[in-house]
Amino acid sequence: MTRRYNALSDFLKNKFACKVFKVSLNAGLTCPNRDGAKGAGGCVYCNSDPMMPLNYSSGMGIREQLEQGIAYIKKRHNNAERFISYFHIHTNTYAPVAALERFYREALDHPHVVGMAVSTRPDCADNEVLDLLAKLAKEKFLWLELGLQSSHNRTLELINRRHTVEDFTDAVKRANERKIPVCGHVILGLPGENKEDMLATARFLANLKVWGIKLHHLHIHKGTKLEEMYKRQGVKPLGLEEYANLAIDFLQEIPEDVIIHRICGDTARRFLVAPDWSVNKFIMVDTIHRILEQRDAYQGANPR
Repeated sequence: MTRRYNALSDFLKNKFACKVFKVSLNAGLTCPNRDGAKGAGGCVYCNSDPMMPLNYSSGMGIREQLEQGIAYIKKRHNNAERFISYFHIHTNTYAPVAALERFYREALDHPHVVGMAVSTRPDCADNEVLDLLAKLAKEKFLWLELGLQSSHNRTLELINRRHTVEDFTDAVKRANERKIPVCGHVILGLPGENKEDMLATARFLANLKVWGIKLHHLHIHKGTKLEEMYKRQGVKPLGLEEYANLAIDFLQEIPEDVIIHRICGDTARRFLVAPDWSVNKFIMVDTIHRILEQRDAYQGANPR
């Protein structure tokens, strides 16, 4: 590790010998927790608008989004040479396999794209989908992102995830059998959870031997059920330093070879209800790095 945690940016730079940038793509898919198959309204915190690709408009194809995203990144970063196609809006395996293969191949078929990341729910990763991803992984690097959020079923029920911890465990096992790298998503500060609950989620993922972890703090978007819970039930988001210390405690439970895809989340002010500090990623990251140094803490410091 070149830092006190094993960052995805470092992993990709070492793997491809240059800095690699992710390009967000919208496949236009929905979610079984939105269309009535499992539920309606989605998870209590869900608002897809903040995740939409820049300048996205309805009907844009994958290739157009990819070209636009690459052009934008190249204008901002002179060293941008290689890219990851990133499907992360809603449930990106929630379609017939033939349709998914068309989306994925279009996202991979670009000379400057070195890989792909696909984000989905653990209950939408059936064997046909995993077989497709395993086939594509023989052609270009890819990983699968699965939303866990918490290792406690009572929390998943409270936030209306409509899947279980057991679904996650099963999906990871079947992906691992196919040698598909899995990144688990976790939210710290979910309603009803204390520090020990969150560290239990860290230990759960450590024991499951996932390839990567993406950490977010709970932030409250406008127009969500969570906004109602915040206003009516007093759901309290974490403070910045409180989150930083929790994230560090979490990292210390995670083996040092696990790739940390994100250490915090951020969102645009126009979508945000709380906490205010969610709009400034640089302050969040700087705070976490400062406290890591102050505590002389690092990923994997508490092996079990």
